[in-house]
Amino acid sequence: MLPVNAHKPSTISPITQTLAAYIAAAPRKTLPKEVAEKTKHHVLDTIAAMVSGSRLPPGKAALAYVKTLGGMQQATVVGSRIMTTTVNAALANAMMAHADETDDSHAPSLMHPGCAIVSAALAFGELHHRNGNTLLRAVALGYDVGARLNISLGESAFRRVGHLTHCFGPTFGSTAAGAALCGFNTKQVRHALAYAAQQAGGLSSYARDTGHIEKAFDFGGMPARNGVTAVTMVAAGCTATDDILFGERGFYAAYDESARIGRAPDPSVLARDLGKRYEIMRTNIKRWTVGSPIQAPLDSLLELIRAHHITADDVEKLVVRVSTTGANTVGDREMPDICMQHMCAVMLLDGIATFDSAHDEKRMRNPKVLAVRKRIELIGDEALQKKLPQRQGIVEITLKDGRTVRHHTEAVRGTADNPMTRAEVDEKCYHLMAPVLGAKKSRALCNAIWNLEKLADARKLRPLLRV
Repeated sequence: MLPVNAHKPSTISPITQTLAAYIAAAPRKTLPKEVAEKTKHHVLDTIAAMVSGSRLPPGKAALAYVKTLGGMQQATVVGSRIMTTTVNAALANAMMAHADETDDSHAPSLMHPGCAIVSAALAFGELHHRNGNTLLRAVALGYDVGARLNISLGESAFRRVGHLTHCFGPTFGSTAAGAALCGFNTKQVRHALAYAAQQAGGLSSYARDTGHIEKAFDFGGMPARNGVTAVTMVAAGCTATDDILFGERGFYAAYDESARIGRAPDPSVLARDLGKRYEIMRTNIKRWTVGSPIQAPLDSLLELIRAHHITADDVEKLVVRVSTTGANTVGDREMPDICMQHMCAVMLLDGIATFDSAHDEKRMRNPKVLAVRKRIELIGDEALQKKLPQRQGIVEITLKDGRTVRHHTEAVRGTADNPMTRAEVDEKCYHLMAPVLGAKKSRALCNAIWNLEKLADARKLRPLLRV
């Protein structure tokens, strides 16, 4: 591992040189076929999250905010008629993409990459008339850089001491995607990284935001805004530190938390296996529009319901086991889509969980739902805690006829170990978008993303993104 203070301010470290060169060359490098396909999945999944999120409180707040800003008409705010600057559009779209728990997640680095990175890439794609292939390459690049940045800092321990990994990595990922789409050379890339590093921040106190609006900004809007700001400043001629990552008072020196977490940063991760390991292949798409710790239990519960023809009236008791941190995150929460007990009760009553049921706050006070919730117990399991970042879940149901049935989901549907098919992603995204955009436009948008390599200009997506 390279010591964080190994370089003088006047030198450029080999790691920074490698990273900057990789970012600068990314628009000209063809993605492997399977990586390009997976990237389409995440672009469509994130756009669908933007569209559905535009009608949720965080999305409405973002729209109201950017309306007050005005600005040059450079990029589209999805789900609206607003055209604004790249910075404002990226901020609003990213907040909409994380308006609830619909967007993707990268478990090894503890971040939701798509909401910020795809938003930044779309804004720059429009600004510079980039084609679909260049857009795909920039998005995949953003996932690579953002994930590696968090992992280099020691993601889990870094988060435990209060830093927000959901903002650090996506800030750098958005910057990398934007730098590639702007056609930056290596020096410009290094300067953009300097502006990204200066803006990196965020506190993991977001869980105390019961309205999810600050969280949408923290996870999506802030890192997208930071990355786009970094790139547009350099594009306008602003210069910066040639290597902010290393040297005296550099990024890794400032965020060396070894005294508190017991390990120093490992900057070498930033350049490791670039072009060989694509982090988008390790990124999860959510089957269910609920919080990540709830995904595995809903998978297990659906399997049991269908295998044993179980209804809510058949259940004496239902026990859910997830990791201890997962149980703490989603236990008896005030919002339906991040409340384990509520979502399990709804699935028992309905036989399925939908976007509508996951956002029906009135139903949290429904007597039938509350009666079922009384029979549900959530347990934080230390054995499952040790399985993290793999979010496993166990559901055990005691039936009124005396039988006990159990299901253990080890690989959630949609995760890297059990990925969704193109058809499954398409179905999820179409149904998220149709209530907002209409059936015809939603189908056309899905088809456009699946054929993104044929798109000559990102601006041709504008009519499909607007209402």
